[in-house]
Amino acid sequence: MRGVILYAPGDVRVEDRVDPRIVEPTDAIIKITATCICGSDLWPYRGAEPVDHAPMGHEYVGVVTEIGAEVKTLVVGDFVVGSFWSSDNTCEICQSGYQSYCVHRTLMGTIGTQAEYARIPLADGTLVATPGQPDADLIPSLLAASDVLGTGWFAAVAAQAGPGKTVAVVGDGAVGLLGILAAKELGAERIIAMSRHADRQALARHFGATDIVEERGDAGVARIKELTGGLGAHSVIEAVGTQESMQQAMRSTRPGGHVGFVGVSHAVSIDGLELFGAGIHLHGGAAPVRQYLPEFIRLITERQIDPGAVFDLTLPLEDAAEGYRAMDERRATKVMLTP
Repeated sequence: MRGVILYAPGDVRVEDRVDPRIVEPTDAIIKITATCICGSDLWPYRGAEPVDHAPMGHEYVGVVTEIGAEVKTLVVGDFVVGSFWSSDNTCEICQSGYQSYCVHRTLMGTIGTQAEYARIPLADGTLVATPGQPDADLIPSLLAASDVLGTGWFAAVAAQAGPGKTVAVVGDGAVGLLGILAAKELGAERIIAMSRHADRQALARHFGATDIVEERGDAGVARIKELTGGLGAHSVIEAVGTQESMQQAMRSTRPGGHVGFVGVSHAVSIDGLELFGAGIHLHGGAAPVRQYLPEFIRLITERQIDPGAVFDLTLPLEDAAEGYRAMDERRATKVMLTP
């Protein structure tokens, strides 16, 4: 099969890879219908993480082509959506709603789903079948459910977005934008998007943002305070993963408020005395996407939400290198790849 390999920072190649096969009786093989490039893929692409001939990709939807002997909930031909972590969905951690921390988890990025086929470990606990074959125009939204929708949604839940709340969103990539969608669905009264890019500002408003703040750092914090009567937001979503974004998120939160952080942290440190003095709640990490998949599939197939709007560039898998360049250069918010 064909698949994406990141040889070194900036060096993306599509080449022949060994076809996946059943390894464990709980595995399934799927033919990828659509996959995509994640903002987190840009960390190794930019050299912020070590990389050497790594298979790429952890977001995917597709059709089951083979199942292991112990797979009970899926059949060949099912159209499925899966999380970027595999999970058994039965351990105590999974049952508490944190499938991304399953005791038997596998990070799908180590398998690499920017490819024509993929092996999915723990298929019963990882994959959720749609009700029949979805309409083609729903594929982007179902693909978003595999990671960025679930990650944005978890951030909004962790930040306790809801009725009567003012939510500020730090980061205008796909996760931040879908955090806005989630906050809106959860009933937030006011949603402040922090963005400097006109196209992303427009999408933020499409998803439910009521205000746009272009300032960053201390100026951004001051603007949030100005918009909230000097108090700060009740709920803040941090969707970047840098020192500046975390500080901006924490300092934009009112005492007693909540920060939901889902940006993959790089060189982020939190001053203990500042945290003590802030009186805020911090919750986040890898999103338990599997927890939300059944509801996402319902909302998407009933056309109540359209998270696929974050995809503004679609390319064939063979052109993956251009997709990486487009996201790296901010010419695209989110790139979908079609094998």
